[in-house]
Amino acid sequence: MLGGTRFIGRTVVQDALSRGHEVTLFNRGRSAPEAFTQLTLLTGDRDTDDYASLSTGSWDAVVDTSAYVPRHVNRAMDALGDRVGRYVFISSHAVYRRGDIGPGSNEDTPRRTPVRDTEELSEATYGPLKAACEDDVLARFGDAATIVRPGKVAGPGDPANGLTYWVRRATGGGRVALPGRPEQPVQVIDCRDLARLIIALIEDGRAGAFHAVGPATPVTMADVIGTCAAVAGTRVQIVPVPREASPDLFFPLVRDVEQWSGQQRDPARAVAAGMPQTPLATTIADVLDWDRGRGRPPLGFGFTPEQEAAVLAEYAPES
Repeated sequence: MLGGTRFIGRTVVQDALSRGHEVTLFNRGRSAPEAFTQLTLLTGDRDTDDYASLSTGSWDAVVDTSAYVPRHVNRAMDALGDRVGRYVFISSHAVYRRGDIGPGSNEDTPRRTPVRDTEELSEATYGPLKAACEDDVLARFGDAATIVRPGKVAGPGDPANGLTYWVRRATGGGRVALPGRPEQPVQVIDCRDLARLIIALIEDGRAGAFHAVGPATPVTMADVIGTCAAVAGTRVQIVPVPREASPDLFFPLVRDVEQWSGQQRDPARAVAAGMPQTPLATTIADVLDWDRGRGRPPLGFGFTPEQEAAVLAEYAPES
């Protein structure tokens, strides 16, 4: 496991261990060093091309959750050589060209043009850099390469707190200001479903690309907020407000209309390969418990209660 102590990587390790697999970690040993102390840790640093600890040993598969630029995958592949049986690269839906994504689009949708002349990560370069990583893994490993393209990943331990914001807001009940449209489609994948897919692909030796998206039943923003309230035992009224009401604030999961088709991708190939699709209510309940257990720290985005009250008063006053 290249990484393995944070969110997705950590969940993959947990799934692998639950299935009886032996796992070796490769990371800097800085993030959550208390995690998996029973496992072998090979210390290295991808940013400085320090892969010396990978010079010996062999593995049935490597799972790469922490590569963002082609140098990362190429240096790792150079270090591993022919001592790994399968390379599983965790990519992103950002590899697709936005205009080519339609409802029900699958893994054969045209991708964005790969980029190799920069390592600066931005909205413009992230997807093309991931596409370049995909190509290099495929060129080196061929049928022993597996590409997983997750959508928005949610669940306990999520450092991005994407679903957490709406879980926490719905827990407070009342009128919920939504700087978007309630009918917007939403796709999220439970981190544990993603992990189960990754390990299943290794166990079955499956090559190719796979969309990791969920839940099984299509949902909208209204469904997400409503389910959060139902799980928390509160009542909410969703109040759409114009995006210009809060132009400088970030709201997770909310998308512009031209991005809606990117929230309706086809997961059939991944489901056939063994990916479960946890009910949204289960994911929400577990996020709620996790967030409470860590003391509900500040999220750093979305409305404060005062901002939301002011926006509701201005754009949707109660009669």
